[in-house]
Amino acid sequence: MHTTPQLLAGKTMAITGGVTGIGRAIVLGYLAHGANVAVNHLDDSASSEHAGTLYQEALALLGPIGHLSDRFCVVPGDVGEPETGKKLVAAAVKQWGRLDVFISNAGICEFKEFLEITPDLWNKTLTTNLTGAFHTIHAATTQMSRQTPPGGSIIGMSSISALVGGAQQAHYTPTKAGVLSLIQSSACALGKYGIRCNALLPGTIKTQLNEKDLADEAKRKYMEGRIPLGRTGVPGDLVGPAVFLGSDLSAYVTGAQLLVDGGLFVNLQ
Repeated sequence: MHTTPQLLAGKTMAITGGVTGIGRAIVLGYLAHGANVAVNHLDDSASSEHAGTLYQEALALLGPIGHLSDRFCVVPGDVGEPETGKKLVAAAVKQWGRLDVFISNAGICEFKEFLEITPDLWNKTLTTNLTGAFHTIHAATTQMSRQTPPGGSIIGMSSISALVGGAQQAHYTPTKAGVLSLIQSSACALGKYGIRCNALLPGTIKTQLNEKDLADEAKRKYMEGRIPLGRTGVPGDLVGPAVFLGSDLSAYVTGAQLLVDGGLFVNLQ
């Protein structure tokens, strides 16, 4: 722990969907790099259990260097509700005074054949993945534009799915393309406040969203065969890129999209 460079020391970050998968890995990575972290999770029993586990992991991480309550807080809520983002941002600002980084990460993906996609599934996916991203980013950037000094970093969790189609993802890929477009327009609109907006585009990452899909050994081997680095990703693969985009190392980077896919997108073989 003591050898980790503190690239985010003194910065405050808030993240949605931060108790499982990629979000969880980023939370622990930001804590390791010295940030204060406010974490949103859906307020249900499963999410609460994950939040408790994350709390223990964070406690184990920070035990030698500080009190957990000084650097970490959890705020439940559904990102599809406009007030959730406001509550998350308010909690971070109340505890640490400002907001430096906001990561819109919450998302759902239920694989479904096109002809089996119901209006309810479409609306649920759109509300969580895209409408939720808008509401929470709007809340974060409202704060960033008004604080002293103004500015901050917004990171939208898009996907390689924003750039390609998926036979069982016709309700999902449009939302991730929407997140990418939202980030690009936000970068144009918010630069005058010193707010940078960038998107991360994960490839095939082993998370709870696709664990059933990757359990098919033939499909997993096919995917690994298409990835130049020879393996599917793990949540920790997103930590470095997320730290980079949240730190001063990326001070002149905005409106960018960073693929984190092991080379999958560029491999046409």
